[in-house]
Amino acid sequence: MKNAEDLIELLQEDVIPEIEDVIDALFENVNDNKNATPEDKQELKELQELRSEFTGMLEEVKNGEMDEDECAEIIEEIDTMRDEEAE
Repeated sequence: MKNAEDLIELLQEDVIPEIEDVIDALFENVNDNKNATPEDKQELKELQELRSEFTGMLEEVKNGEMDEDECAEIIEEIDTMRDEEAE
């Protein structure tokens, strides 16, 4: 269950809170700025959907609906996404 535990921690402690921080900042910008671009609004929508996907994934892992190999693949994908963002 090591990969499942790692994925739960990664999602709870890092990924979902980071997405929520960006959503909060973007939401404030969109609400405070009547001139918010359609791109800002679209990005907000996409981030909200991403948060929902990760939250659903977290529930699946917690409920034992995801095997260790799937968890390892997802961790690897998240790490790759984060590396690409850092570049």
